[in-house]
Amino acid sequence: MILAQWDRRIRRATELTSTYPFAAEGLRFYTRVATFQKGLYAEIQKSLADSPKISSARPLRDELDLFLLLPHFSGFLSLIQQIAPAPLAEAATELAQKGPAGWQQAIENFWHGDLELAAPVDPAEDVHAGDSHEASSSDRLLAWIYLQPYAEYLADHRETLIVDGTPSTCPLCGGKPIVGVLRSEGDGAKKSLICMMCAHEWNFRRIYCPACGEGREPQMAFYSAPEIAHVRVDVCDTCHTYLKSIDLTKTGLAVAVVDELATIPLDLWAREHGYEKLQINLLGT
Repeated sequence: MILAQWDRRIRRATELTSTYPFAAEGLRFYTRVATFQKGLYAEIQKSLADSPKISSARPLRDELDLFLLLPHFSGFLSLIQQIAPAPLAEAATELAQKGPAGWQQAIENFWHGDLELAAPVDPAEDVHAGDSHEASSSDRLLAWIYLQPYAEYLADHRETLIVDGTPSTCPLCGGKPIVGVLRSEGDGAKKSLICMMCAHEWNFRRIYCPACGEGREPQMAFYSAPEIAHVRVDVCDTCHTYLKSIDLTKTGLAVAVVDELATIPLDLWAREHGYEKLQINLLGT
């Protein structure tokens, strides 16, 4: 059953709260969010149960069922107000006050935009220029968290797409990778990337930067810490970007998107050494 993927994420996050106490607060937040996302995914699955699979020729983001999505958005904002760190909770309160028209705008702006995300900011410092309809960074983060299970449902119920090459962004929705995965293959390991938006996983080259396309081995490196040996930081010394990868050959029970969230010290190390993350996670790190 597809919903089991959410159960694995929630269970792994619960396990890691004791393994990595420095990440416990963020993991507890994620657990609450993932529980909501699982419920939303189930509602979408129930409502669209009789729909045919999406054609592989149709861009995933051509789909946006506001009739299905908008009724659940108020409950989502209420949850975020209760459980999120102050800046994001305040942004949820502000967005809730805008009503359905504002919610629709936030959803559409993100879904049809470039999917770029920045870390959440204090709403008091989040200045809008004139009559611009560009969503704030916090509104975009909220829209992403809410729309992610919808995008994942669409990806899960899509005809198989044959992909040429190894694209640096998701071949289904155009989202950036949020984490890499290493799996056993022969005497080594093959690499894949997981999309930040629809959670689609696609094959990727081991020595290649998904940010700038650098493929020269001397410019590419990876670092890890002994206490978190199954997670590494893949860095590019050309564009100074990094992406974490989860090595399932070392810890088969890892769940990539959750272990990425939990390993905050690696993000701190990377930033202290001048690297910028390719794609922030829902904790804003």
